[in-house]
Amino acid sequence: MLDLMESGVDDDPSVQLPRTQAGSQPQHLLLTLLGDYFLDSSEYIPSASLVSLLEEFGITSAGSRAALSRLSRRGLLASSKTGRNTYYRLTPRAAEFLQEGAQHILSFGAAERPWSGSWTIVAFSVPEEQRQSRPVLRTRLRWLGYAPLYDGLWISPHPPTDDIATVLDELQTPASTVFVGEVRDRVGANPPLSAWDLDELRRVYTDFVQEFTELRLRVRNGDVGAAEGLVARTTIMDRWRNMPNLDPELPIALLPKDWPRDEARALFVDVYDGLGSLAEMRVRQILAEFSAPLSAIAAHHTTELLRH
Repeated sequence: MLDLMESGVDDDPSVQLPRTQAGSQPQHLLLTLLGDYFLDSSEYIPSASLVSLLEEFGITSAGSRAALSRLSRRGLLASSKTGRNTYYRLTPRAAEFLQEGAQHILSFGAAERPWSGSWTIVAFSVPEEQRQSRPVLRTRLRWLGYAPLYDGLWISPHPPTDDIATVLDELQTPASTVFVGEVRDRVGANPPLSAWDLDELRRVYTDFVQEFTELRLRVRNGDVGAAEGLVARTTIMDRWRNMPNLDPELPIALLPKDWPRDEARALFVDVYDGLGSLAEMRVRQILAEFSAPLSAIAAHHTTELLRH
């Protein structure tokens, strides 16, 4: 469902992920749909039904089939062939990454995380011969909630987890140190919060609220049909999934008053959960055109990751 590039698995040798692009790039869109409605299923799905599903989003048949082929080559989809028909399902590794991403993204902003007043600092130096690992390291640090105070010094307001050591070990970053401490104010020094552009982050949240407020009202009034609901639910997920990369759930104690994260989270929950049944209905309708029994495998989940 979610952008696996942002879940920090782009360096996994068994899973080669599509590059992130703006807009509804077919490979990412297909992963979002598979994660939203087929994450718990091990059934193979006819390629024709997946092509039809992507047509709901304006993706051509050629674009859809190219996306399926590329995701298969990258180890994200397993394929099976019966006669002239091809079928696909998520590989176990891809399903695992999507599940982790779902938990991370759908729980984002759900509860205030207490702040001890200390910062976790990761200091590292990547030698020139390992320069190809630099963007991978930065991506994974972002996913874990860190931001650069300086080029080789990244910080987080939250306690360190085992994940950070795993990342540094996997990327073979020997010249690195993780420590926790308080930051002393000094004239001319960069305060820790300057690692994040709060003005831009506020704008991202307020733009999100403005973009989807009317949709929320229509969802509450029952004015959204199944076909529109599928597209709208996927669209709002596409916008929300990048929030954890921009905001590591910065402590409220550090933020300006009237910070819009809670408002944006409440809107996302209302729309994403509110459209779940309608979107699932539309997915089942599309699958039923190819196999009535197969349509029963589609199932949505909510922000609580509860199956319906």
